[in-house]
Amino acid sequence: MALWFVSGIVMLFVGYPKLTATEHLQSLPDLSSQQDYIDVDEALSVTGKTSSPSSIRLSSIANTPVFLFMFPEEGMAAVNANTGELIDSVSPQQALLSANQFNKTAETEYIGLVDKDAWTQSSALNPERPLHVIKLNDAAQRLIYISSHTGRIVRDATLNERRWGWLGAWLHWIYPLRSMPWWADMIIYLSLTATIMAMLGQYLGIKRWRFSSTYRSGSHSPYRSGFARWHHIAGLVFGVFLIAWIFSGMMSMRPWNLLANQSQLPISEFSAGPLAPVNSPLSISDVLARFESAHFQPTELAWHRVAGQMWLSALNIQGESQVLPLFGDNTVSTQIPFLTLKNTVNTLSPNINKQFEWLTAYDFYYYGRDEQSMYGNRTRPLPLLRVTFADNAQTWWHINPANGEVIESVDQQRRLARWLFNLLHSWDWQPLLERPWLRQILIIGFSLGGLMISISGVVMGWRRLRGTKKRKRKSA
Repeated sequence: MALWFVSGIVMLFVGYPKLTATEHLQSLPDLSSQQDYIDVDEALSVTGKTSSPSSIRLSSIANTPVFLFMFPEEGMAAVNANTGELIDSVSPQQALLSANQFNKTAETEYIGLVDKDAWTQSSALNPERPLHVIKLNDAAQRLIYISSHTGRIVRDATLNERRWGWLGAWLHWIYPLRSMPWWADMIIYLSLTATIMAMLGQYLGIKRWRFSSTYRSGSHSPYRSGFARWHHIAGLVFGVFLIAWIFSGMMSMRPWNLLANQSQLPISEFSAGPLAPVNSPLSISDVLARFESAHFQPTELAWHRVAGQMWLSALNIQGESQVLPLFGDNTVSTQIPFLTLKNTVNTLSPNINKQFEWLTAYDFYYYGRDEQSMYGNRTRPLPLLRVTFADNAQTWWHINPANGEVIESVDQQRRLARWLFNLLHSWDWQPLLERPWLRQILIIGFSLGGLMISISGVVMGWRRLRGTKKRKRKSA
């Protein structure tokens, strides 16, 4: 518990390394309408896949435009958008070119090929392994991790993140044992045991405290001085917060599927048909020219199917977005029309009552987090369309009108998890998120109280064990 509090304080300022959306977009060159691109369906045929991809993007790798096709069961396939060449193996030299895209002025040094190291534990990286590791001699002394299959940058880790990561996320999540099959169960049952012990300690602490009278020493606590007194008083003051942190940490592991999403609404059918073939009437150059005519310079394109119609969304280097229908009126706009989204939802669930609500600001169930947080790599765009369904699971859909994607489905179980984990563990409460300095002061202060309880408990436990051993030696 003492280690959890120390590492938790560190994670408040330095999180586990991740490639954020901002870092990704700022590393991309502009997509120019003056270049020659092959057709997206032609690029798809080069992959040799017979199934329809779940996502299609036009991005850049090593300063070269590349189509990226994601296949749910087979991982990602990359095709050079200029030449039509399939990218299926990336050499160290090509990896260095990819790293150069991230920072064109910094010197690069090839470190080697790794399957997994301290900063690439996430299972989301499994399709990209093994990973090329490149060191950038920039101010942050970053390590860049690059997929050996596509050449795309999948993670960066600064020297600051690596140094503090050992005391922070690596220790907090007990990552030295991450590869063990019982890792998740270990955290769950350690947390469960600690929760029970802390609740028992809280009960005994209250029972031993004399509220209306005092002990012979004149104190309300039976312990006159030393670690026992500190443990008793700190437990009474901070014990409730300690219990809440341990319990919510256990709930973060979603034990025994207690808070699993129960919604049966068909998110996968929202796109209403396969993503490919696209059969676009516009070439890539034509599409880019339309965005440029609207004074919007894309760095990345993504294809989406909404209401049976194909849409192209574009992101620029600042993370701003625009959208273009591929068929009919090819007018660039900031979002897909509300009636299009509404009619699509109504078609999928005609017999379920529902309400549509626009969010123009974050609220308790939809909010952004700082980049160093666990969810710092998740984008939370605004405005957002929230659809509230009157189904058995009381489902909410959060739809991004900029591209028509359902960002998440949140039923009553997941909203309960919002209270039992995010609120209790990370204090993700909007008034505090809007005042990060106050949130940090409060979390650090109460964490130090929990650390006091833990360390004093360790000292008393050690003394008790040492005393027991001495008594055994004397009796022998």
